[in-house]
Amino acid sequence: MKKPLLILVFLVMSTIGFAQESEAKYDENLAKSLHADEYGMKKYVFCLLKSGSNTTASKEETKKLFAGHMENIGKLAKEGKLVVAGPFMKNDKNYRGIFIFNVETIEEAKALVATDPAIKANLLEAELTPWYCTAALQEIPKLHEKIAKTKM
Repeated sequence: MKKPLLILVFLVMSTIGFAQESEAKYDENLAKSLHADEYGMKKYVFCLLKSGSNTTASKEETKKLFAGHMENIGKLAKEGKLVVAGPFMKNDKNYRGIFIFNVETIEEAKALVATDPAIKANLLEAELTPWYCTAALQEIPKLHEKIAKTKM
């Protein structure tokens, strides 16, 4: 009887300790550095990438343009202007990928989209919309660097 009771007490105490550790405390400096509002949120621009109208590009040209597309993604991420980017899996909607730009306006995002060779060549089409999300999203690139064994 003592052993099961001891295990139960240990489990309860562990759960209480875990609950106390997981209770986050507000970090005003971090919130300010991420431009978070009182809810810890901020404005971004969400970009849905779709197949573009250019269907005549050669395989060699397409390969070159997508290499530039990837370089541009890296550049914008390093500048802090792009916090998330990634392709969609095969789908029947012509959706190719997403960008989440760390800017507040569609105009700012249009300027960033204009730097992408695959979009300029109409291999991809960008659909932009304002988006409101956690300001912590900006921390994703830093975390990704820590978990990506192979770099692009």
